[in-house]
Amino acid sequence: MKEILGDLERWRRQGKRVALARVVDIDGSGPRLPGAAMAVTEDGEVAGSVSGGCVEGAVVTESLQCLEEGSRRIVTFGYSDDEAFAVGLTCGGTIHLYLEPLDW
Repeated sequence: MKEILGDLERWRRQGKRVALARVVDIDGSGPRLPGAAMAVTEDGEVAGSVSGGCVEGAVVTESLQCLEEGSRRIVTFGYSDDEAFAVGLTCGGTIHLYLEPLDW
C-alpha cells in the first residue's frame, strides 16, 4: 500500500476519481500477499499491483466498473477460474480482492 501513496495524493490533488483494489485473502499459493494494493483512476491510470501482473487487466476492468456504479465488491481469481487462467493466474492458488471507490 505504501508504494502507491504518492500516486494517490497526486490523483487527489488533480480531483480524479479512484478505485482501490486490495488483496484480502489468498488460498494456496498466491502471487502477492494480503495487503498488496492497486489503484485505478477513472481514466485508466494504474499504480501498484495485486498479482504481479497476472490478473491486473481484469482488475482494472472491475475497478472501472466499481467507479461507474459507485459500488464495493469482493472479486476472486483462481487457477480454476476460466477468466483468471486466461489472464495468466497459473500459480495454482486463489486470490480474493476487495475493491472500492475512494472517498476523498
